[in-house]
Order: sequence, then structure tokens, then C-alpha cells
Amino acid sequence: MAIQVLLSSRLGEKRWTQADLSRATGIRPSTIGDLFNELTERVSLDHLDLICEALDCEVSDILKRSKNILPRTGLKSGLPRT
Repeated sequence: MAIQVLLSSRLGEKRWTQADLSRATGIRPSTIGDLFNELTERVSLDHLDLICEALDCEVSDILKRSKNILPRTGLKSGLPRT
């Protein structure tokens, strides 16, 4: 996976639990748990906004992109990758 969710680190820095974040944002505890444990494949932009507001952070503080080992784009289109 090329996208990492750094929610556990951010909650640790704030000394918040998943339940604290759920209460502060109104996001279901199971959704917070899935993000915390990096089990989700899709994230609502509204949820990201609520989380960033509650934790007083930027999206880049809770999401990190790493380069893919194997490229996933440009192979089928015939377009050269740069």
C-alpha cells in the first residue's frame, strides 16, 4: 500500500483515544477504528476534514504517500511515464 494512515501517531501525540476522536467528530467508532488500523481503502473527504479540525492538523499530518514498488499507472494507456 502506498498510502499510510498516521492516525495512531497523531492520536498518541494528543493523548486521545479512538473514542475521544469519535466523540469530537461524530464519526462512527468503527470507522475511526478502521482508519486507525489502516483497514480502510476509501476515506471520506468530510471525515478527513472533521478529523483535521478536531486534531488541529493538516491532511499531510495523518496521511503519507510512499512511492509504489511497482508502477500502477501508465502501463495500459501506452503513454510514456515521466
